[in-house]
Amino acid sequence: MAMTSAPLRDLTFILGGARSGKSAHAERLAAESGLPVTYVATARIGDAEFEARIAHHRERRPDHWKLVEAPLDLAGALRSAAREEHCVLIDCLTLWLANLLCPPDGAEPHAFPQQALDAFDYVLAEAPGKIIVVSNEIGLGVVPLGSVTRLYVDELGRLNQRVAAASTRATLMVAGLPLALKG
Repeated sequence: MAMTSAPLRDLTFILGGARSGKSAHAERLAAESGLPVTYVATARIGDAEFEARIAHHRERRPDHWKLVEAPLDLAGALRSAAREEHCVLIDCLTLWLANLLCPPDGAEPHAFPQQALDAFDYVLAEAPGKIIVVSNEIGLGVVPLGSVTRLYVDELGRLNQRVAAASTRATLMVAGLPLALKG
């Protein structure tokens, strides 16, 4: 009986602080993979300053990369984009979680988004191809004031830990320099 081997897991997790170079590093890794790339953007434009930030990211990306905008259904976007001999770059978990916890109209979320988090964990564990995930490391400071902010920091920390545990490689970006944490 012939045995078939499962494809090797290829999940790279890149995290760092604001303006640490994490997105540029992730984009460089995606480009160097030599594979077709789908860029999954989780940001929602909230104001002119943030629109300019997004425009900067767009200008840096090659035109031939496919773009999928997924401010809420990240699991669905990953499920659709991931396949063998393809690279999916998700930028970033930080904004995705903020979208889930903080609706754009300022209203309270209807319920904690555990179903969306569980769905993402499940799809990420099964996703074929090369996957690169970007997130912020925001837990290095003081405990924030306010219950919503503490919930956000706690949940992002838990999400980052789960993605790092599932990753074959994890990199912390500091001042534009990659520091290998895993793999």
